[in-house]
Amino acid sequence: MKFAPALLAALTLGCTLSAYAGEAEIRQNLAARIPQFAKIDEITKSPMSGLYEVRINGFEIYYTDEQGNYLLQGNLIDVKARRNLTEERVEKLSEVAFDKLPVKDAFKIVRGNGKRKLAVFEDPNCGYCKQFERDLTKVDNVTIHLFLYPVLGPDSVVKSRNIWCAKDKAKAWSDWMVRGVAPEVAECDTAALTRNREFGQKYNITGTPTLIFANGTRAPGAIPAEQVEKQLATAN
Repeated sequence: MKFAPALLAALTLGCTLSAYAGEAEIRQNLAARIPQFAKIDEITKSPMSGLYEVRINGFEIYYTDEQGNYLLQGNLIDVKARRNLTEERVEKLSEVAFDKLPVKDAFKIVRGNGKRKLAVFEDPNCGYCKQFERDLTKVDNVTIHLFLYPVLGPDSVVKSRNIWCAKDKAKAWSDWMVRGVAPEVAECDTAALTRNREFGQKYNITGTPTLIFANGTRAPGAIPAEQVEKQLATAN
């Protein structure tokens, strides 16, 4: 069956208006019933028929029906493909272009030829970070941009300050994290530490260590050196 151009245009317009009306209804109903949904970042159709993704606060993912009458919080799993679609979505939203990292607020640790790149956000009182640092000594030919990320309490702020203000930041860091030698008391401008925390909040860095590779992918947690090597090979 052939449709006249005017009718096709009307059908297209009708579909577009219908889609926007559905989004407007979801926004209106959720905002009226749940105050924190007054500012929704984005509403998109999910891969599951009749289910819509609702994103708030940058990285928080929820699911709802087309009227916004029901709300789900949790992971949407593609059972057939064995994929966690919610996790993949959050990872994609959290990607950071490596060349956009504020490296002026980090210090460098260069090993070997330093050709490969890696950024790491760590708290000096994080036990997993210490485990990771000991294992990371096995990785060579890499430049590590180390972002001090004191999120575990006041003492983490003090230790981060002492490391950041040390004459040799990389040595003070390694002495503490690998050898257990506490950094000496030091004073300087620590605005970089505040900016690091603000950056982490903006880009959903919720735990330490968090690794960011040259291709923008990230790995949360103390992954073993073998996995670091594999991801470096892929990313660089």
